[in-house]
Amino acid sequence: MKALCVAVLVMLTLFSAAVPLSAHHSWPVSFDRLVTVKGTVTEFRWANPHPMMTLEVQTNDGRMERWTVGGPAITRMEANGWTKTTVKPGDVITGIGYQFADGQKIVRLERIILADGKELRLYGR
Repeated sequence: MKALCVAVLVMLTLFSAAVPLSAHHSWPVSFDRLVTVKGTVTEFRWANPHPMMTLEVQTNDGRMERWTVGGPAITRMEANGWTKTTVKPGDVITGIGYQFADGQKIVRLERIILADGKELRLYGR
């Protein structure tokens, strides 16, 4: 019985160690869909696994669209000069990145251009 308990404990330990590894994912983007979106930041969530911004973007025909744009983990963004106050609601930014392959208005940003013209990278390229 003791051996069975030890075996179950070892299996549970190994399983619990593997779960966080499987939780990491890649962005389901199309690298053929490099897009540029310019809009007003309505929300900036500085949290892992991906800090995300919501933008209100005006289309060519005057309609408003909501886009979600984001980057890598906080540590990687900080290595590229970002802080939790780099962007705030009300800022107008231009985001350049890859759109989700299924057409959703979600972008994995490569870089942004702030209202003052300063360009920030997200992935250090």
